[in-house]
Amino acid sequence: MIPRLDAAKIAARDADTIAALAQAARDTGFATVYNTALTGTRVCEVIETYRAFFHLPEARKRDVDMARTGANRGWGGAGSEQVDPDANPDYKQFFDAGFTLPEGDPLAALPVYAPNRWPARPAQFHDVIASYYSDACGVAMTILRGIAEAIDAPRDYFDAAFDKPMALLRGNFYPQRPAWAGERDFGIATHTDYGCLTLLATDGTPGLEVRKRGGGWIAVQAPPGEFIINFGEMMEMWTKGRVQATPHRVVGTDAERISVPLFFNPAYDTNVAPIGSGDVIRAGDHMGKRFSETYVHLQEKKVT
Repeated sequence: MIPRLDAAKIAARDADTIAALAQAARDTGFATVYNTALTGTRVCEVIETYRAFFHLPEARKRDVDMARTGANRGWGGAGSEQVDPDANPDYKQFFDAGFTLPEGDPLAALPVYAPNRWPARPAQFHDVIASYYSDACGVAMTILRGIAEAIDAPRDYFDAAFDKPMALLRGNFYPQRPAWAGERDFGIATHTDYGCLTLLATDGTPGLEVRKRGGGWIAVQAPPGEFIINFGEMMEMWTKGRVQATPHRVVGTDAERISVPLFFNPAYDTNVAPIGSGDVIRAGDHMGKRFSETYVHLQEKKVT
């Protein structure tokens, strides 16, 4: 069962809600949340802004094609990401935007902090998406503070690690599943997220499936204004398994689908080794390795 939690009660440190969050983190790795600062109207505006971009002619989208930059900013066409080496590249388009560092920051040379590449059309794209990015990070931080309490850590345990977050906002466009698709073709194949916390908005169209601990799949959806949250590999490692990263996938249906995940990850030099282990594992090293394994243009660069 995927629990549905009140985000305002997480922020208010309601004991029963924090306990339910702890159970979700430990048992399913997924929950849905409602009653955040992001309304359904606001989320619909974001979704339709992405939809307008994805429906542009491909030549327009290639102006911000991330394969030209070698970083993870801008547009990726169908087949440009492969999360499962045993499946075909994922049949979806996406657009990535991330944190903007202050001018002169030494971290700016790193690909995970590459400059954002904004399309000229639709005209409101930059303003709508950049504003949502900022506010979604605030919602994600509130939930992350709840997670800290859920694992019996101080509420601000993670705060300092997110001063320059490798937080990536993505618009996903899943077209109708094509008639030629076979058993190795997915909107996005089975995977676990790489980082800490994912805050996912969707247009309400079904598609996301979460693997059950005993096998099989659970369909999960939420209307605009409610959010699906899940946890990634970095959080599982960082918390010594007290928070679980759960495999999930999108097979695709007869309807197109827009989803908007915020991958909320700490600063590059954050030590995400298991708490109390004495080891050092930099967050940026983990993310860089996983990006190079997933983005097709970075796989090709690695080979050459």
